[in-house]
Amino acid sequence: MNVNLGFQWERQPQAEQFILEILQCAIEESPRIATLSDDLYHQTNTRLFDWLDYVEIPNSKKNIEELTKTGFVEWQHGLYFHPGAQLPRVLLSPAQKKVGVGISVDSIASFLMVRGENRLIMGSEFGNIRTCNFSIENDASLTLIERKGAHSIQPTCEDESTIYGYRHALEQWLIRPRTSIDEDQEMIQTLDLAKKLVDTIGRDRTAWTVLEGERQYWQARNTAGQIQKNRQDRLGMGWANHDHHTFRSSRRHFKQLVELFQLLGFHCREKFYAGDEAGWGAQVMENPECRLVLFLDVDLAPHEIVQDFSKETLPELNKLGTVGLWCALHGDSILKGGMHHLEAQFMFDELKEGLSDLGIKMMHPFSSFPYLKQAFTVGEQWPVAPQRIKTLLEKGRITPEQGEHFLAQGAIGSHLENLQRREGYKGFNQKNVSIIIKETDPRHFS
Repeated sequence: MNVNLGFQWERQPQAEQFILEILQCAIEESPRIATLSDDLYHQTNTRLFDWLDYVEIPNSKKNIEELTKTGFVEWQHGLYFHPGAQLPRVLLSPAQKKVGVGISVDSIASFLMVRGENRLIMGSEFGNIRTCNFSIENDASLTLIERKGAHSIQPTCEDESTIYGYRHALEQWLIRPRTSIDEDQEMIQTLDLAKKLVDTIGRDRTAWTVLEGERQYWQARNTAGQIQKNRQDRLGMGWANHDHHTFRSSRRHFKQLVELFQLLGFHCREKFYAGDEAGWGAQVMENPECRLVLFLDVDLAPHEIVQDFSKETLPELNKLGTVGLWCALHGDSILKGGMHHLEAQFMFDELKEGLSDLGIKMMHPFSSFPYLKQAFTVGEQWPVAPQRIKTLLEKGRITPEQGEHFLAQGAIGSHLENLQRREGYKGFNQKNVSIIIKETDPRHFS
């Protein structure tokens, strides 16, 4: 049985080229858009294309025919998206301006601040959607988009209680227990808190808030993330180029982890299996309204890939794989461990060079396709609690030599992932992943 039959992603070069031509027209027409494109490339090693929320073109018969021919479908009146590709949307404008681009940023105010600009921001502060008409030059416009859990184009106006609810929800998520004293109880508390937040501020807004909090927790413990975030903040961009968030889970809590994100509006996409020798797999999940994607990693036995392991209670295995041992040493990602990595879109080779100049090295790539390139930064060594090592030794899950090493040197922690997508490819590398899994195994030192 092919568990991924409904998720056979294909490259969409014609659709991407259509967007690229629109963007190039905007760059040629607008010096401000051209300057932003250059600044992103040189200062953050990203391309403007990967920050696009949407592009805007005239509403004409020719443009509609081109959209249809390249696979775009109408989502809302005059707004098109491509269901088989990871590409920005296309807005058909009744105005006669030549072209417009809308770019995603974490904070419009931050974008304006670093440029010393004063512009009108539409939508409520901390609202679901805020926009800012930043510039219009030669019939080419640049619009800033700030999102917190909604997918439409128009800015929203929330009342004060809604805004307070969001700020309170983020604070409650940030201060929830991650002590590892009783992980079963902490998992129950996490689920209960998520349910309360959904009741208070809504499902999709909670999803956005939870991932915002998880990025903060991961970044507080990851130097590569701190350095790259600083580079992007210098241009007022934030993490709006994120591609997906990866959580590692023990088998004991995996079903609860999936339930947590389903509660937040995520649905299960393709399942991922690294191979019999890797003993590891993942459930990909997506919240299309928030445009958020997750990788949920877990140890798997070879026979379990043919079943829906996202719905099963997974019994303990006799041996810990890479993911299980990482969680046993640091705690599950949704608890003490934090995300294993954040993956964002970059210029692959340029980011490697740019971070290397700042002391951050990359591991060997585990995807080197023309349409998909991926590599981790070298993981940091995190200290391991002596009680965790003692428990693993008592259960025979690690050797005395490994226990001594973890106690003295710590164990590999989190990463930033360098990703470059081309041709609108929405999928992930389903082959040859075993090598990178072994290289991120805490026992790899031996």
